[in-house]
Amino acid sequence: MLVHSRKGTWACWALFLLLFVPLFALPLLVIVIASFSTNWSGAFPSGPTAAHYTSAVRGESLRALTTSLVTAVTASLLALTVGSWAALAAAGLKKRGRRLLDALFVLPVAVPSVVVGLAVLVAFSQPPMLLNGTRWIVILAHTVLVTAFAYQSVAAAVTRLDPMYEQAAASLGARPLYVLLRVRLPLLLPSLNAAAGLCFALSMGELSATMMLYPPDWMPLPVLIFTATDRGSLFTGSAVAVVLMATTLLVLLALSRIRTKASFR
Repeated sequence: MLVHSRKGTWACWALFLLLFVPLFALPLLVIVIASFSTNWSGAFPSGPTAAHYTSAVRGESLRALTTSLVTAVTASLLALTVGSWAALAAAGLKKRGRRLLDALFVLPVAVPSVVVGLAVLVAFSQPPMLLNGTRWIVILAHTVLVTAFAYQSVAAAVTRLDPMYEQAAASLGARPLYVLLRVRLPLLLPSLNAAAGLCFALSMGELSATMMLYPPDWMPLPVLIFTATDRGSLFTGSAVAVVLMATTLLVLLALSRIRTKASFR
């Protein structure tokens, strides 16, 4: 703690609350209140009702939620596989090669996601790589967008990994594949778990690139929320947004518990 005096501590907490509540907590709270309201004529929504959740957990909304979950899980697994493989490979490269690999993986997050969406659309709209109009082009775009975060998380963990464990296993005659599967990956498990959670959360909320790519039969939940609010259905859109937020938080909580257990091993 950099502030040692009681007044300084209270001032820091007051500043934190002054910034946190209006910027982060209040907008989310307003969305939750709006999801239980029927009109908005004053400073806050009013007219309490739970009817919006009836349509938010069935029919088109339920299909969109399933689409988002399948897309996010598939993209996260692909991103984690590619990002981890690249991070482990980069650890064995020289400085220049490692920097080049870092730049390649950071590139998709250095440009707006709508540009990534357009690039994927143009690249995969002609044979032999024709994915336009299928669910796979959405999953591919999400994978491209979140792989950078998986790569950076795992690369940072590989850098901190103590080589003593690998050297001890190798000195006992363990082959490289055995060292990878039984020594390195178990030690990296907490970081892999954290990277999976980050990729999942980012994919669940991705909208810009998805708007350019999604086919009619593969509409993720953020697109449905945008469509509902764009048509003026603010309260229904708020209820669907709360469902999206709750689902994402539940999955992240489950991953967090797995990560905690892995850390104690």
